[in-house]
Amino acid sequence: MHAPHKTRTDALIAVGAGALSAALALFGGRTPDALGLLLLAAGVLPLVWRRRAPVLVVAAMVPLLALYHGLDYDHTAPMPQTWIALYTVAVTGRPLRTLFTGIGVLAVMMTVVVGISTHDGLELLRISGWIVAVLFCGVDVRIYRQYVASMLDRAERAERTREEEARRRVAEERLRIARDLHDLLAHSITLIGVQTSVASHILTVDPDRLDRKAIAASLDDIAGTCREARAELRTTLQVLRDTGQAGRDDADGPLPDLAALPGLVRAAEAAGARVDLRVRPPHGRLAPATGAAAYRIVQESLTNAVRHAGSGVRVGVVVEPTAGALRVTVTDDGTGPAGDGSPPGFGILGMRERARSTGGTLDAGPRPGGGFEVSALLPFQKQESETLS
Repeated sequence: MHAPHKTRTDALIAVGAGALSAALALFGGRTPDALGLLLLAAGVLPLVWRRRAPVLVVAAMVPLLALYHGLDYDHTAPMPQTWIALYTVAVTGRPLRTLFTGIGVLAVMMTVVVGISTHDGLELLRISGWIVAVLFCGVDVRIYRQYVASMLDRAERAERTREEEARRRVAEERLRIARDLHDLLAHSITLIGVQTSVASHILTVDPDRLDRKAIAASLDDIAGTCREARAELRTTLQVLRDTGQAGRDDADGPLPDLAALPGLVRAAEAAGARVDLRVRPPHGRLAPATGAAAYRIVQESLTNAVRHAGSGVRVGVVVEPTAGALRVTVTDDGTGPAGDGSPPGFGILGMRERARSTGGTLDAGPRPGGGFEVSALLPFQKQESETLS
């Protein structure tokens, strides 16, 4: 139906059908006269528009061919154009339309021919078997074309789905790396800043009574924080290099989990914070994504506490299973983010995204009695629940 130059192609088909009909008429038992040949030619002419209006083409051919059969010319000669017209109806329309059209054409032809001669009617009935075969052929071709079109459509949809899934995974990976870099750099730079301030304070407050051990300890903490940040930064950036390692969550080692929380506490305490850590791991194996989310939430919460409350802030960290989920609660006695008109950062937003990535939720805000609280609920994965049960 969408072939290029379809009118020209159908015109050539009509010429071929007309030539075949003329040959059957001239070499048949009853050679038609000029009127019969004119009726055959007129019956072939509508085939030029068979793709545009197949049913109208059949309707235009029926009276011409009925008159031809009524004049008792050779009944086999009009078969080629009849087959082509009915095949077009069958291949372009629904089977019900094809059935009614075939029955109507056969009924008209049989009525006209039987009215002339019963013998000719039986002969036409025998020939009509080819008409039924042509109709079935058209229906089969239409069904096959629909099947091929549906297969192509499914293949295109599957390809689009794969492309969309690939784009989604790329976006999620970029967001994960952005969150990791934010948490890593914010945590490390904040601790280094606080530790540097401590060293500067020791050097400037009482230079005559220089506490070399305190300065050395502060500088050692800074060096340790830099080493840890460099190692984790290398691990994070390695993901960008290993583009062929699809499906890996880390490049050089496992994701951080609950076992790494004491290291965060030591770094925060080195910056002057006082941290009370209470961890009650769930029974069984914790999914890496859930453990990493809990680690990053605690890391960002400690960073915010040290940044906004300064040294001496008291922080409570509680990690415990509850009702099929892992609850992470971080509280401090600081003032929370300062409302100095500066644009808000991405710390709390990143923590919420991490919680949502595991199907959980996160709330963060000032406490009624003073201080700030971050509370996250991270549901266990399906395999975790089965292990716990």
